[in-house]
Amino acid sequence: MRCAVGCGLVHVVSDGAGGAKTVRGDPSNPVSRGAACRRGIHETANPRGDRLTRPLVREDGELVPVSWSEAVSKASEAIRSAMEADPDDVAILGSGQQTNEAAYALGKLARAGIGTRNYDANTTLCMASAVAAYYRAFGSDAPPPTYDDVPEAETHLVWGANPAVAHPVLFQWIRQSAADGRLIVVDPVETKTATAADEHVAVEPGGDLELARAVLAHLVDTDRIDESFVDASTTGFDEVVADLPSAADVAADAGVSLETVEMLADALDDSTLVYWGMGVNQSVRGTATAGALVDLCLASGNLGSGSGPFSLTGQANSMGTRVCSSKGTWPGHRPFDHPDHRQAIADAWGVPVSRLPDDAGPGPVGVLDSSPSVVWTVATNPVAGFPDATTAIEHLEDAFLVVQDAFRTETVELADVVFPAATWGETEGTTMNMERRVSRVRAAIAPPADARPDLDIVAGVASQVAPGLLPDSPADPAAVFDEFVALTAGTNADCSGLSYARLDREQAVRWPAPDLETSADYRYDDGSDPASWSFPTPSGKARFSTLDGLPLPEPTDEEFPLTLTTGREADAYNTGVRSRGGNTAVSDDVAVSDDASARPVARVNPETIEAYRGAVVEADGDRCTAIESRRASVRVTLAPDDAVPKGLVWLPIHHPLSNTLTTPAVDPVSNEPNFKQCAVRFHRPERR
Repeated sequence: MRCAVGCGLVHVVSDGAGGAKTVRGDPSNPVSRGAACRRGIHETANPRGDRLTRPLVREDGELVPVSWSEAVSKASEAIRSAMEADPDDVAILGSGQQTNEAAYALGKLARAGIGTRNYDANTTLCMASAVAAYYRAFGSDAPPPTYDDVPEAETHLVWGANPAVAHPVLFQWIRQSAADGRLIVVDPVETKTATAADEHVAVEPGGDLELARAVLAHLVDTDRIDESFVDASTTGFDEVVADLPSAADVAADAGVSLETVEMLADALDDSTLVYWGMGVNQSVRGTATAGALVDLCLASGNLGSGSGPFSLTGQANSMGTRVCSSKGTWPGHRPFDHPDHRQAIADAWGVPVSRLPDDAGPGPVGVLDSSPSVVWTVATNPVAGFPDATTAIEHLEDAFLVVQDAFRTETVELADVVFPAATWGETEGTTMNMERRVSRVRAAIAPPADARPDLDIVAGVASQVAPGLLPDSPADPAAVFDEFVALTAGTNADCSGLSYARLDREQAVRWPAPDLETSADYRYDDGSDPASWSFPTPSGKARFSTLDGLPLPEPTDEEFPLTLTTGREADAYNTGVRSRGGNTAVSDDVAVSDDASARPVARVNPETIEAYRGAVVEADGDRCTAIESRRASVRVTLAPDDAVPKGLVWLPIHHPLSNTLTTPAVDPVSNEPNFKQCAVRFHRPERR
């Protein structure tokens, strides 16, 4: 697995010790039916990253190989010392790159063994705003639709997402369905997805909330509201309508015409799936905008077969992290602030309820901003992946840093202890894809040298930090899975009907799965009439969003007249450690380097380059400038690109220098950072 589509891959293993020979899509997989993208194949068969194979500890400023017992003891001693003074002095950052079993064990250790509230995962950096919007609307996380609804949809509205690049297999299904309907893309940039669309709406960067509200206002003005559904199955509609601005005014704020708003409203007359991604979520207005997209579905009656809100999850097991890991809720989406659920978890885990934090914590940015004395990162690379990365680096440098990863990332270079981990294809367990399907993953080959599965590493640390809380290492993934699913019985994310035996038999099962037979399809509906919908909210009805959204934290001005945004490139993912090879240290020397190979490539409209040609250095066919924000300056290679609107600068999220420029501002509801817009300028670099 490489992303949250959840494609099944088969490793064809050569005889003897040769390892995986080829990788291909699995025709028997019920999710992907043999389909697989190039990135998934290549990153599995031949990842370019530098694998970690031995435990390391820092001695005299250098990372040196040691035994597992020495590495685990050194990390555990630091954790115990910090937690004795204050459990919150230990910070743990997990990942959507772990199995469900490893995520569950890490959360259990963090919350019940250590007792820290400073625990989160990198999934908050990409999906937390969608999660918050789902909870506010439906009382439960995860999209109502499934992949079965893609061929049933008449219109596919892709908003702030680029699935042609990020989710190629899913995009194939969308294009096949749209061939008999239509595909509309809302994005400031003419992305690969937009070029394939019937309509491309080039919204003003950061103007998504205004555009969504303009469409809702136009639905009201033109009597397109599905009144029977709204009256029977929702609350809060009148309050939202009372505060709606005029469609024309907010359309202008979004940089689009009223005719464009009419086109979008007309699309919602059809059975429409509304997909969105990081362009919506990664903003201080992420929860408000995601909620506004859900509102469009509710108001137009686009809930049910072939329609509905469908957030596009990124990492392979981001959904599993949301259900299993105790980062935002207790297992099974049990709310943190509900005393009965907190007590049930304490009883199941055999710890006093006072040990468990009573809130989910401050989010990843807040976790590091609390200046913990010990930080443990698992399958995540905050040096490259956090906003305002220079500040994140300072916090990591001040802490005792334990890094658990399969690859030698930029964060490894700051570590005091390094645990080498197994990766996909080397470990046993389960995952959940973006449509709530739980699947088995298996080890086709052994991890290299001394690398170990994440679950075993977590269990090894737990044996010294909280003896008896987790099984001894090596842990049995099936037993950990059974413990997890038992805790979900009766919850909104009920997985209690799942077992390894059932998954081996059926390959993939969607939750809620409360018994041995059920595999859920569309959520919340029994399919009879508008009054048949039932949501896990106090009223039993879906709720319209009343969030206004904060102003963007860094609008352009005379000093910083350009807007920086970030996005994914084809065949790359997250911080790119599997695809770009080696690592690029985040340092002042690299940030101002004359070496073009070390620099990120900035896509910029040719007219923007011409307008700021005084800040551009040209030599040997290479155009270079320095991008400056209020936090950092990074030398970049300029790539003229008409697909990028004037005034916008596009950088890849995969380069470790990109996030030195971004703002640490976060959404006040979800704690997700505002990666997508910050103010920058060009500055003429000096040759070194």
